[in-house]
Amino acid sequence: MANSTLHAAHPERKAATTASIVLAFASVYFFWGSTYTAIRIGAAEMPALLLAGTRFLIAGAILLGWCRWRGLRLFWPPKTMLMLSLIGFFLLSVSNVSLVYAEKTVPSGLASLVLAVIPLFVALAEMLLPGGEPLPVRGWLGMALGFAGLAALVWPSLRIGLAGNHALLWAIATLLTGALAWTVGSLLARHARLPVNCFVAAAWQMLFAGAFSTALGTALGQWPGFHVNAASVGSQTWLITGGSLVGYSAYIYLLEHVPVAKVSSYAYVNPVVAVLLGIFLLHERPERAEFAGMAGIVVAVFLLTTARVKAKGSLRPIEELEQMPAE
Repeated sequence: MANSTLHAAHPERKAATTASIVLAFASVYFFWGSTYTAIRIGAAEMPALLLAGTRFLIAGAILLGWCRWRGLRLFWPPKTMLMLSLIGFFLLSVSNVSLVYAEKTVPSGLASLVLAVIPLFVALAEMLLPGGEPLPVRGWLGMALGFAGLAALVWPSLRIGLAGNHALLWAIATLLTGALAWTVGSLLARHARLPVNCFVAAAWQMLFAGAFSTALGTALGQWPGFHVNAASVGSQTWLITGGSLVGYSAYIYLLEHVPVAKVSSYAYVNPVVAVLLGIFLLHERPERAEFAGMAGIVVAVFLLTTARVKAKGSLRPIEELEQMPAE
């Protein structure tokens, strides 16, 4: 269904080649998985509000300029623009600022695995909403396994936090708050069903989120803590190009040419990439319980996403976008 919808919207698109499909999957898997490592590096050099804010301001401006060059409609009625700003606030501002703040304390691999439960939160919230559809047995199995994996994952941090490391407790709580914010933004985006091109919608969401976070960081006097050096510039460049532009463009390309069930594999591949990069590049050392939690969450997200695809069919591109982890 997604392929036919996109074909109607983009009748001029070219047929995909095997090489282009493989390259797009590699881009989504690697670039989105690597954003957690880049954020961990940037979080040591920049305040959370300004790191997330400047990233999305620049990426949003570039993407909006590209949309203008392509001749896409940019401006919509005030009600639509307000909804785009609200979605951007939850999806990109609250969730990403929470992630950056948490990664000042927790390893990047652990952060990626905690946020990997977002599809579980979204599925549970949708089921509880009025008119929500019940999960199939496969989905319930994934839900149970996912929350068990989350418990195993955060238990070592909770144990250390309860022993006196309150900063670690705050970081875990902040991560879960960011996951809930992403869930709220996802539900808003899905039920609003805005008639806006997915690239235009993403550009405005980035701009609104970037403007809000940057303005708030400025009001709080955080610029003296914004260090411009090789680490911060490299981190931001990677997040803007790899995470927000290349990875996202590859994702949209895949939605146009590949069944949604296959594209959704990013949800359980990205955390594995993030954990491996954290181990090899940042010398992070997950505990055994965290590896068990990782295995449980990855399998759970696989079960849940495949169950939802089979039960409900595919989603519109913008709806599918709003289920992405908060890279």
